[in-house]
Amino acid sequence: MTQPLASQTDEQPPRAEALLSGEQLHFFEVNGLRLAVRQWGAETSPAVVLLHGLRGYSGTWRGLARTLSPSYRLIAIDQRGRGDSDWDPQRNYYTDRYLADLEFIVDRLGLDRFFLIGHSMGGTTSYVYADKHPERLEALIIEDIAPGSSVQGEGASRIRAEMASIPEDFASWSEARAYWRKSRPMLKHEAIEQRLAESLREETTGRIAWRYDAAGISQTRLNSDPSRVVDLWPVVERLQVPTLVIRGALSDFCPAETVAKMCRRNGNIRSVTMTGASHYVHDDAPGPFADQVGRFLAAHSIRSN
Repeated sequence: MTQPLASQTDEQPPRAEALLSGEQLHFFEVNGLRLAVRQWGAETSPAVVLLHGLRGYSGTWRGLARTLSPSYRLIAIDQRGRGDSDWDPQRNYYTDRYLADLEFIVDRLGLDRFFLIGHSMGGTTSYVYADKHPERLEALIIEDIAPGSSVQGEGASRIRAEMASIPEDFASWSEARAYWRKSRPMLKHEAIEQRLAESLREETTGRIAWRYDAAGISQTRLNSDPSRVVDLWPVVERLQVPTLVIRGALSDFCPAETVAKMCRRNGNIRSVTMTGASHYVHDDAPGPFADQVGRFLAAHSIRSN
């Protein structure tokens, strides 16, 4: 049977997502790399620092910023190798480097007290920062990652398989769309288009190439130095700041039983499970996610900033 031709829409480049009013993009020289930092909201508002996931980018938080920026200053980092930030020529994509980058940026911005939100890989960095600098954080929000998530279970296996099979590039935007739809079948059309716009670019040859260091990040994930892989259980057990873990009910990456164990072991941690959401809670359930985040932030006021 002959397959139908891709629609004209599928062949077209994605439209860049519209910037929010007052959205700013700044660059900082950080540990030898030029890193991009995106901001929304007034500088006098309580600060919320946002860390994206393994294949993410700062713009992934734009939906949350749309809801929260009237009351908060949101600061999202394009982590090394992603978005508008430099790729690391040494392929140094480990938690200790992400942590050092975060420490530099919050110091450079003069954030004495702030909220920290991290998704997946960004959640690992957020746990470690909260453990190391509890005096700097008012509260911590983690999106869909728990101890062991990155090293065992269905989600970890899925991500390793993705890393091992990432195409070097694509022949067309239609082919790139098909890849993302297959990889993220639960995502809505708007979220797929955002990934196309934020993670890919068209080369002069007409090929569609990655905007992030796909090869370097894959190499680090698939052939990690065991001495640099963080065991999160001791970190989680030491947390001294109010912590909310938001997991997707359909997540293959953040088991409910692990999150329940976290809450039993540390009274500073509570959790909420979002119905109908996968590992990508802020994409799958943007409204309920923003509501949970907003209520948690409001319950923990910034003492000084």
